[in-house]
Amino acid sequence: MNKKTCLIAFILFIGCFCPDPAFSAVPAAPGTGGPTLSVNLGNGQAGDLTAVMQIVVLLTVLTLAPAILMMTTSFIRIVVVFSFLRQALGTVQSPPNQVLISLALFLTFFIMTPVWQKINQNALQPYFNHKISQDDALVQAEGPLRSFMLKQVREKDLALFVEISKIPLPKEPSDIPMQVMVPAFMISELRTAFQIGFLVYLPFLIIDMVVASILMSMGMMMLPPVMISLPFKLILFVLSDGWYLVVGSLVKSFGMS
Repeated sequence: MNKKTCLIAFILFIGCFCPDPAFSAVPAAPGTGGPTLSVNLGNGQAGDLTAVMQIVVLLTVLTLAPAILMMTTSFIRIVVVFSFLRQALGTVQSPPNQVLISLALFLTFFIMTPVWQKINQNALQPYFNHKISQDDALVQAEGPLRSFMLKQVREKDLALFVEISKIPLPKEPSDIPMQVMVPAFMISELRTAFQIGFLVYLPFLIIDMVVASILMSMGMMMLPPVMISLPFKLILFVLSDGWYLVVGSLVKSFGMS
């Protein structure tokens, strides 16, 4: 999938669905039996997407939306940290995957709202109002998204993909292609998520070690230490207001305070 198609999908993904006047239901002629659907493909002006192309792009958005959300937003870091947290607590499937993913999605919407508002204001609405062309809308949409990713990506990761792609060394951030920016951003997010996961794991690991040592000293080698340590880890997490600390740290790690 090329850069242009991905950006079109992303613009429509964050925008509100606007009914196209080209689609209109008209009443049936007398005696024909039922209503009919009239489809107008537009007036053929340059730069306008026809109704058929809008349907194709919309179906493409529905297919690419999960990948776009994971590749270009804060979702990766949040969901990986939540996965580490659940493993550190040892609660297996509590909270369930649906709860963690839903929380990660809403936190992603909260963090990405300023970026999406800029894209909607500078690219989506002017394009829908026929004030700018499609190419100009893509350029305007790329700017806020690129600025967000540049704040989170490491220079080392960018240099890696620039070297692999064998493109000229960019002189300005705007010269970095999106096919280089996106994978560099993803591995940077994974690295940051693993760092946060390590810090989350430490206190619960200490509890597991203490409980295992006590059980061994008492000769209770057949009793699983996880069964005994789980209540203590839950108490520690609740008393320290763990969700407040984890979620607050995640949101602030993106420069929001």
